[in-house]
Amino acid sequence: MKRQPVAFVTGGRRGIGRGIAYALAQNGFDVVVNDLVEDGDVAETLQGVAALGRKAKFVAGDISVIESHAALADAAWAAFGTVDCLVNNAGVQVKVLGDILDVTPQSFDHLIDVNLRGTFFLTQAVARRMLREARGPGDPSRCVVTISSVNANSIVSPNRAEYCISKSGLSMMNKLFAERLAASDILCYEVRPGLVYTDMTASSKERYDALIAEGISPMRRWGKTEDVGRTVAALATGLLPFTTGDALHVDGGLHMKLL
Repeated sequence: MKRQPVAFVTGGRRGIGRGIAYALAQNGFDVVVNDLVEDGDVAETLQGVAALGRKAKFVAGDISVIESHAALADAAWAAFGTVDCLVNNAGVQVKVLGDILDVTPQSFDHLIDVNLRGTFFLTQAVARRMLREARGPGDPSRCVVTISSVNANSIVSPNRAEYCISKSGLSMMNKLFAERLAASDILCYEVRPGLVYTDMTASSKERYDALIAEGISPMRRWGKTEDVGRTVAALATGLLPFTTGDALHVDGGLHMKLL
């Protein structure tokens, strides 16, 4: 008898992370939600997963603290006994938009520490744990899905240079882990969201509303958190079994160049 799959979603308390948690729950996953603090947003996400008929547990942790990763992985496994899918969603945006010539070492280091360095070493810790785990014929497929951005490759935003650099590093990270883990049937994917409406992008709503209306992307609407969630769920459920290392754009065609 095939058991229910388990996903570990970092930065899952709200926004895109919540959309991913809900989509995974809709596809039969129990979900371990990670974020910095346990608050009302966490409670809402856990309740939402429960309303979809699946189990959810919260694990607090800061992925930028490398020394905590072993304990964080232990807590994720302890929640439901295993982890079949790691979703690297946790990330931060620049605090101040500005000229690339004014980027400070403090801002650069913060973006790299969370978005790239923390994600890399947490993936390493989870992958090691996955490789140690014996698998049976009834176990679900396994994968690592990393949420990057259209800024990883396609779109240059010089007013947030350190963010772009951190996300471009994730793109190569995905390929490297894909090569290392393929022989163990652990598939790796990168998902590149475009303009997705969340608390993080709400402050830029007026500007992006105008750009969308002018046709910055072929699909003239904001992306929704569930758009990203459904893409992650499709990957996590094994619908693309002969692909690994690939990047999927969830951006309404924003990444395409028009002539």
